[in-house]
Amino acid sequence: MPVELCVCENRSLHSQSKFRLLVVRLGAMGDILHALPAVTALRMAHPGWEIDWVVEPRWKALLAAGGAENDRSWGPEMPVVNRLHFAPAKQWAKRPLSSGTLREIADLRRRLLQGNYDAVLDVQGSIRSSVIARLAGSGRVIGEAKPREWPARLFFSERIETRGAHVIEQDIELASAVAGDALHLVAPLLPVNPEAEEWCDRLLAGIAEKRLALINPGAGWGAKRWPVERYAAVAKGLAEREMHVLVNAGPGEEAMARAMEDATKGSARPVSAALDQLIALTRRISLCVAGDTGPLHLACALGRPVVGIYGPTDPSRNGPFGTRFAVLRSPISKRDHSRRAEPEAGLLTIAPEQVLRAADELLAQEKVG
Repeated sequence: MPVELCVCENRSLHSQSKFRLLVVRLGAMGDILHALPAVTALRMAHPGWEIDWVVEPRWKALLAAGGAENDRSWGPEMPVVNRLHFAPAKQWAKRPLSSGTLREIADLRRRLLQGNYDAVLDVQGSIRSSVIARLAGSGRVIGEAKPREWPARLFFSERIETRGAHVIEQDIELASAVAGDALHLVAPLLPVNPEAEEWCDRLLAGIAEKRLALINPGAGWGAKRWPVERYAAVAKGLAEREMHVLVNAGPGEEAMARAMEDATKGSARPVSAALDQLIALTRRISLCVAGDTGPLHLACALGRPVVGIYGPTDPSRNGPFGTRFAVLRSPISKRDHSRRAEPEAGLLTIAPEQVLRAADELLAQEKVG
């Protein structure tokens, strides 16, 4: 899908070359990637602004490479924001009244107040993120009129009605409200980590002649997880199509990756990668096959073709976006975010042959292009 940026000038804010904006999107991986096109569009429209971001430490690599998080200038290693503020909110929730938690929250508040932000953009819409947004002390806190957690709207000074179907479209509408811009979809910018790029070059040495397929069998909870044996059947089919198949083994997913390796007699190769390494690897693939997971959304953000296997989550809201893709979802699947352990019934109606046909169509389009 082509990307473009349309900007309607708002002179009162464009003239403020040092306008300071704070973005709050703590996690998770896919959600940060969904917010990134909107913030990238703001960066392109306002190169003189200072744009900072509050994020969970574990997702730092999506926004900054190496030690770049404190660099006020932005470039390849931190292409969108000027500074990161870290908020280990999930860790705080486990020990909310401990002296360590209270000290870290006070330190975050001090640093946010020092930022002297002209506006805060809460693209998460949770009670947790809206409280952090208020810690910055800005008179403008912008969020959705119908946030993910309803009480969060009580913390917003500006409540924006969004109409887009996909969360990326909603985030762009939300970002447009900061300066009155008409922002359209742009390709998000992700950091380039030289060390991760070198790691990837070593990993792929000797297989440059083959196209790469990356399969991600894991998912956030069981109801979204297509069976491993079916992913293995897809991996076999892709290997028969002369592709080099890699299996992303995220934290806690190593057993699934090994099971796929065994089922394919080694034609699917497990890879355990840090997040910056996964970014470097995904840049090089010709195809991603996954469910509704962060690695699928990373492939989309990097413009790589994807086959999405969806069950209880709604692809019209948080499916593949901004790249060539195919989504497989059964008509009997209903939107349900219950954290069930077993795969959703509709997900089990999707066969490996359907996934391989979708992959063939995407790969054929690549050849034509």
